[in-house]
Order: sequence, then C-alpha cells, then structure tokens
Amino acid sequence: MRVVVFGYHEIGYVCLEELIDFGADVLCLFTHKDDPEEEIWFRRPRAIAEKHNIQIYTPESIKDKSWADTISSLSPDIIFSFYYRNMIPKDILEIPRTGAFNLHGSLLPKFRGRVPVNWVLVAGEKETGLTLHYMVEKPDAGDIVAQREVKIAFEDTAYTLFMKMADAAKVLMKEILPQFRDGTFKSAPQVGPSSYFGGRKPEDGLIPWDKDAMSIYNLIRAVTHPYPGAFTWLDGKKLFIWKAYPEDTLYNGVPGMIVSKRPFIVNTGKGVLRLLKVQLDGEGELDGEAFAETHETENKTLGGTT
Repeated sequence: MRVVVFGYHEIGYVCLEELIDFGADVLCLFTHKDDPEEEIWFRRPRAIAEKHNIQIYTPESIKDKSWADTISSLSPDIIFSFYYRNMIPKDILEIPRTGAFNLHGSLLPKFRGRVPVNWVLVAGEKETGLTLHYMVEKPDAGDIVAQREVKIAFEDTAYTLFMKMADAAKVLMKEILPQFRDGTFKSAPQVGPSSYFGGRKPEDGLIPWDKDAMSIYNLIRAVTHPYPGAFTWLDGKKLFIWKAYPEDTLYNGVPGMIVSKRPFIVNTGKGVLRLLKVQLDGEGELDGEAFAETHETENKTLGGTT
C-alpha cells in the first residue's frame, strides 16, 4: 500500500506512526514549517518521518503544478491528510488509485471547518469525534469512510480533549487500515444537520460578561493553555482567565462586577464565575484569590476595552 501523507500536529504524528507500524509504504510527507508565533506543544510528524528516512516536503503552497507532478511520479495508492492546514488541490486529489482521504476532528457533517476541538467546547457539546472521509473540492464534504466518537467531560479543556482525540485517531487508523489494504472499506454520504466554523483569532477570546456563567466557562476552557486564552480588562490592562468554574450562587451586581475576593467571584448575565487561575498582562499567573488579595479589585467591574 503506497501512501503519500499530508500531516501536522499531534494527530499527524500518531497517524503517521500507525501507518508505519502497519507496514504501509510511506512515499513522502508534506508538512508545515513551525510558526514562530505559535506555541508548539505537540509532536510533529516530521520527527517520525526523519527517523524512518521518509522524504519530507514543506512548501508554503502546493498549488504549483510541479507538486502534482511530483506526487504523480510516485504512483501512490492513497493520499492521507491528517491535520494538514492547507486545502489540497483537485489535481492532486485525483492522483491516487484508491482515493484521497482526510481525518477531520469532528463527527461530520457537524463542525466542518477550522479548529473543531475549540468550537465544540465553546458550544458546550457533550461529545465529538473523528471522521475519515473522501477529500473533495468542498471542505469536509466528502463521503464518510469511518467515524469514532469521543466523549467530552465537563472538566475537559482544549488540550485534554485534543489528547483524547489523538488516542481515538490511533484506534480509528488501526481499525481501518486493514480494510484499505484488502479493499474492503465502505463509504457513505454525509447525512443530518451540518454546521461550518471558521478559524479563531486571539481576539475571539474576549469574555462577554453579559452571557451566562456556563457559556463563559465553556469559552475559557476552549482557549486556555496552550491556546491564547480568554481575557477581559481590569483598569485598562488585559486580564487572562486561565481557569474558572461556574456557580449558581446569586449576587447583586451588574455583569462583570467582582462580588467577592475570597473566593474570587465575578457576576455574569446569569450565575457567577469563580476565577481560579488568572494573569494580568505582563505579570505571572496566580491563583484567583491570591490575585484578588494582591491587586486592587474592590468594587471593580471587569470588561470593556483599553
């Protein structure tokens, strides 16, 4: 089974590892150069490709026809894409004999598009999963070959959920690769309600205190470490909230008002939020209560802008 892999991130690493362990002939790896602006907290597939002397390509774009020619000359049976961040052109998708397949981080057709692991947490979903599907010109729209569900715990963050997804990706690949080898895999069209989400930017982490405490909690856990973080403003300075917990206790006050220092509690549009880990821009991270005691928070309201 001759395979060309497009991949990046932790899931790219574990899926390439499974392909090699299965005995697939991995002809080359297309991956990304690391972004100096991005915190690299995950393993990269290039590390295992280098270990196994697999040819590595890191083009900024694969739209140039020369890349289609390069791949065509390798005569691959299959192309796999595992968290590769660029759309793969149609002339490349049409090359492999068996087909081109992408592993997407949601249960398609829900949460098509970018960063689904963050969006499912923002949305308060109770489960997500992985979908291996045919790649077509439209993003995340091809027929489904395999899916695997992943349960979302109340305490999950984007990091813990992503690592669950990586474990699930390994299992999915173990199960499906024999079917690719034997030509027994099946596919089915995507059915049911669909949704599409775009990429997230650091500024999307601004906390809307007029929302309910549960919605704000979901935002915080969706973008906490190693992502850029949810934030608000205190006296014109950006205050990151890395960990919090929603509570039903009722306090008088407007959304965003600090109503208690011990515990460190902030009012929301419905319910309150206990702040457990916070960080004022330019300072170190502190427990919520320690921050409230060492900074002027009395009768302050969080929010607004600089």
